[in-house]
Amino acid sequence: MVVAGVLIIDDEAESRQHIRLIIEESQYNYLSIYEAGSADRGLVLLKQNQPDIVILDLSLPDMDGVKLGKKVLELKPQVSIIVATHLKMFDMVQLCMNEGFSRYFLKPLSNVELLTSLDRLLLPNLMKETNVLGNAGAPKKPVEIDLGNPIQSVIRYIHSHFYEPITLNDVADWVYLSASHFSRLFKAEMGVTFIEYLTKYRVEQSKRLIKVTSLPIEVIANNTGFANAGYFATTFKRLEGKTPTEYRSLFSGFMSE
Repeated sequence: MVVAGVLIIDDEAESRQHIRLIIEESQYNYLSIYEAGSADRGLVLLKQNQPDIVILDLSLPDMDGVKLGKKVLELKPQVSIIVATHLKMFDMVQLCMNEGFSRYFLKPLSNVELLTSLDRLLLPNLMKETNVLGNAGAPKKPVEIDLGNPIQSVIRYIHSHFYEPITLNDVADWVYLSASHFSRLFKAEMGVTFIEYLTKYRVEQSKRLIKVTSLPIEVIANNTGFANAGYFATTFKRLEGKTPTEYRSLFSGFMSE
């Protein structure tokens, strides 16, 4: 999956359990969750399990939480730190942000606060992994054309560019074939039409985002190549037998406070 897991460092067992339940009953229930009641134990688990997110209480029995956060970032600079604490002090918030911590919340951490933070922190990796949006603004590596295998060349193009507008005429021109001839070749080799294949592939990519993020359906539609949310919902239901919202509810209905 996208991340190795989440490490919760908090000396209050009730707080750790609260956070664990939010994650386990959400679309992020695939994440491994590790718990530590002290800074020393937290550092051991960090080294052993290499989590990508640390949820940290600042009031620990054996080390100042900010100091621990700095140690965590020294050991694993790419980790994201979410602070969940009773300490309501502007200076402390500013200090944590200056040290490179990602989020600062007061206890008790709400479902929306935690899951929205996970969306924002995990989505860049998800987008990179699925080639959605995260690559849209980056220089694209050209897809090589194999004129001896034009259909497979187009398949590779679809997998790399499905979030962009793609037409049959465009890809036919790209492989130096007439639209009608390309269309016949594609159906003969793939067993479905070009549009059917492209649409199904886009829906499959959207399903990943629906399952593991709480992004609005409209955003997912735009990021997977659909012209608008209405067309996306209609197409999704036709192929999957349920709406995107109904599909999401199979994995999590836990986004309320």
